[in-house]
Amino acid sequence: MTIAIVVLISGRGSNLQSIIDAVDRGELPARIAAVISNEADALGLTRAQQAGIQTRVLNHRGFADRNDYDLTLRDLVAEYYPDLTVLAGFMRILGPQFVGHFEGRIMNIHPSLLPKYRGLNTHERALADRAREHGASVHFVTTDLDAGPIIIQTKVPIYEDDSPEILAERVLKEEHRILPQAIRWFAEDRLRIAEGHVLLDGETRPEQGLTYHLQ
Repeated sequence: MTIAIVVLISGRGSNLQSIIDAVDRGELPARIAAVISNEADALGLTRAQQAGIQTRVLNHRGFADRNDYDLTLRDLVAEYYPDLTVLAGFMRILGPQFVGHFEGRIMNIHPSLLPKYRGLNTHERALADRAREHGASVHFVTTDLDAGPIIIQTKVPIYEDDSPEILAERVLKEEHRILPQAIRWFAEDRLRIAEGHVLLDGETRPEQGLTYHLQ
């Protein structure tokens, strides 16, 4: 079975590219029905167009408030009847009008070992805390920011001479591994939420969802 997914982006779309590549390699039983961005100049739109994927732009700046945008975005995504909506660098907080409509069928990639460093500037914050490790998380989206049930995480080491940019690139490489993996589990009907917990093959995932550790 092949599922239909809609990917929401705001920027360069490297995580989107990892999904496109996994589909092209036959590793992901999914069809990207559309890529939608809130930024008209997002590089990810070009990536999608080069792959023959339909793209749409819905600029949040033209709306009176967040709720109006969420409602319009909800209706736009729904046009494609997605089995799954993937937030791949989508820099907008989605409220209950959107999340409630697609509950259990939205996942997000976040550059930290959640629940640490929710929100922005995660790499800078990890370095400021002199953390010894950092990473990325894929989680189901809820109305609480970066607080939904964790599907999978990956750890990377932090070195003394790391800058936020160097650390970000190390984490990003791992993001490109775990996001297609999470989508694949969903597409294969192996992944679901039950009473706020993630189940994989019928078994409860650890709260931290750890699977990979980059040496």
